Amino acid sequence: MPPTAISDGLVAVRRDIARACAEVRRDPAGVTLVAISKTFGPDAIEPVIAAGQRVFGENRVQEAKSKWPALTAKHPGLELHMVGPLQSNKAKESVALFDAIHSIDRPSLAEAVGKAIAAQSRRPTLFVEINTGAEPQKAGVLPRDADAFIVRCRDGYGLTIAGLMCIPPAAEASAPHFALTAKIAARNGLKLLSMGMSADFAVAIAFGATHVRVGTAIFGARG
Repeated sequence: MPPTAISDGLVAVRRDIARACAEVRRDPAGVTLVAISKTFGPDAIEPVIAAGQRVFGENRVQEAKSKWPALTAKHPGLELHMVGPLQSNKAKESVALFDAIHSIDRPSLAEAVGKAIAAQSRRPTLFVEINTGAEPQKAGVLPRDADAFIVRCRDGYGLTIAGLMCIPPAAEASAPHFALTAKIAARNGLKLLSMGMSADFAVAIAFGATHVRVGTAIFGARG
């Protein structure tokens, strides 16, 4: 996609976020747009940075390591979020590289991230991923196990959990899944909700999303 089309996509997404916020009387400043740059190289990312975007998301540690250190050195003030499934053996690298991790989903990973945070004195913002559709092929904590897992993260592994993340099943309406995630967050005193992607971020905003993860609508289709 040409750089002008990429920046136009960003403008359109920001406009749609503002419209969605207006419809439910929310301040757009309360919604962080995470531009999902996975599979896209610096040539595609640079126009988005030039258009003022500062928060980006990746779903693979190795890919992020290959392109973001140079970009963050060139553009101070960028924020990088890990939004994909995370292996426990990548916890140390993830804590060093990312400002937020959206995919805490099991005890072994929570333990590894806790140890990495203690060793590095870095404190990325942490989200627990909820598998709202109970899909066996997907990562995430089952809703019925969420409360106990959040307590275990806090008390057992010393993690400060800031919010929840979910990815609704592709074949189902998103709204019930966003509502369920927001309910779990509320009863656990969590303020942040990472919900909504290119096709449904407006719906997510209506249910309280504080972070929307948008890739295709900004960068175009992935090859």
